[in-house]
Amino acid sequence: MAKQGSAVRGASLLIALQISSRAVTFVANQLLLRFLTAQLLGVSAQLEVYYLSILFFARESLRVAIQRQESPSSSTKNPSAPDRDGDRRSGSKDDAREAQSVVNIAYLALVLGLGAAVGLGWAYLRYVDAATATTPYLGLSLRVYALAAVIELLSEPAFAILQYRLRFGPRAAAESLATFLRCLATLGTASWAWREDADLGVLPFALGQLAYGLGLLGVYAWYGARLASSEGFSLLPQKSAPSRREKGDTSGNPGGNTDYVLRYFFKPTLRLASSLTAQSFVKHILTQGDTFLVSILSDPKSQGVYALANNYGSLVARLVFQPVEESSRNYFSKLLSSSSARGFPDRAAVAKARSDLQALVKFYVLLSIVVVTLGPFGAPLLVQIVAGARWSASGAGAVLARYCMYIPLLALNGIAEAFVSSIATESEVHRQSLWMGAFSLAFGVAGFISLRVLDLGAAGLVYANGINMLCRIIWSGTFIARFFEKNGASISWGDMLPNSSALVVLTTAAVWTSLATAGVGVGDVSPHVFQDLVTVGVRAAPFVLILAYNEREYLLGCYRSLRGRG
Repeated sequence: MAKQGSAVRGASLLIALQISSRAVTFVANQLLLRFLTAQLLGVSAQLEVYYLSILFFARESLRVAIQRQESPSSSTKNPSAPDRDGDRRSGSKDDAREAQSVVNIAYLALVLGLGAAVGLGWAYLRYVDAATATTPYLGLSLRVYALAAVIELLSEPAFAILQYRLRFGPRAAAESLATFLRCLATLGTASWAWREDADLGVLPFALGQLAYGLGLLGVYAWYGARLASSEGFSLLPQKSAPSRREKGDTSGNPGGNTDYVLRYFFKPTLRLASSLTAQSFVKHILTQGDTFLVSILSDPKSQGVYALANNYGSLVARLVFQPVEESSRNYFSKLLSSSSARGFPDRAAVAKARSDLQALVKFYVLLSIVVVTLGPFGAPLLVQIVAGARWSASGAGAVLARYCMYIPLLALNGIAEAFVSSIATESEVHRQSLWMGAFSLAFGVAGFISLRVLDLGAAGLVYANGINMLCRIIWSGTFIARFFEKNGASISWGDMLPNSSALVVLTTAAVWTSLATAGVGVGDVSPHVFQDLVTVGVRAAPFVLILAYNEREYLLGCYRSLRGRG
């Protein structure tokens, strides 16, 4: 129950963090759009993918493995040894040893990040197209992005142990400060260049990302040092002290610490991270595949249009879905890995996991219904207001309208893969990687057909992504169903659908018909944008009220859970 409370509170805190930080970033980005062309926005999107690729390849598999790490203390404990004297002292030493193993393995992210920064940076400069290569300060901007990624990875050991201990407050403080510094640096540099009539290209974005990394490092180092001082471990890599079992080992093993590699890295965690690496690579290709494809198959201007639509369209995913997925992955990992000493979860834990997963998926379904019903009409109007008719007329509004139809698939895939990563064994992870490779190939083919054969532009990428996500959802759903069936608790997908589905379908159709009759188009440039936005809001209010009343029992249950009474 304590784990569930920590996970719910953590998810709530992360959602609040995402909303506040994204609100600041959103305002800053709207100001930046006044200084940007579509081509510069497209180049900045490429460099952001370079930066995210460094971080993903360096730390993603390590983060998942650390969350699923078995306690090194329990793995080396001799149950037959007497442990009556000094229980509290030995428990404290075990906690420190466990924390040190997390810190040590997190430093591997820095080593991997340095290699990724050099390799990916060389590949980008070697194969960049001629139009992008003419961007001012492109090489310098790339190097600043690489430095920002390395600085952010320096904070990984502190982040890893704080996350492992379910300390979500430091993350909220770190990301809030870092977001503010990034906005300040980016806006300050761009406005200075505008006043001085200097063309800095995408350098303001790079300097903003550097400020973000420095902010994260400062806050995480502060909170991590305090935790290390209280628990008796170090934020620097240190050799693990031998356990009591190994101190009494008379087998003649000169190295001791047989559960560790080089006495630094806990073997089970290292093995799991290694097995997750291939899957992480394929997952990143699939996640950023749209950007890769649009970079290869289209010009920088089209890339900028897609980047704008993608940034607005994924706001819901970043604000709500991502924090819930991260917290639920941590929660399910601990619930199902520590619930039984026999090597597999007990029935009570499995039943609890099934109930919580169904509640999460139903929340996603209800939110997706609202997005699909109102998003294609309202989101392009908002883009026209905040970004201007110039950007809306470039096609960003039409692409964003289609992106709203893709958001439900993005949401369901995220929570499904979060659960799979919490329970999958090493062999199952390898099998998933093979399927992900097949899905990436299908995505590439669909993208090529959409962009080159059918010439659908950025909208074609949304369709290709939808096909990819649907394949991944089917695979993850099948895996989850087999897991529960194997553990004696079959899952019912029908319980995750809204009550009175026919009523929901009818009200959705009524809203669409009413908006079309009122003259509100899907993705068009509106000559009376504020009037149309009010029209959408008037139609939205009764629809949301009907949906909320229809799901009142479920929503009340969620509210009680958030308040700690569920």
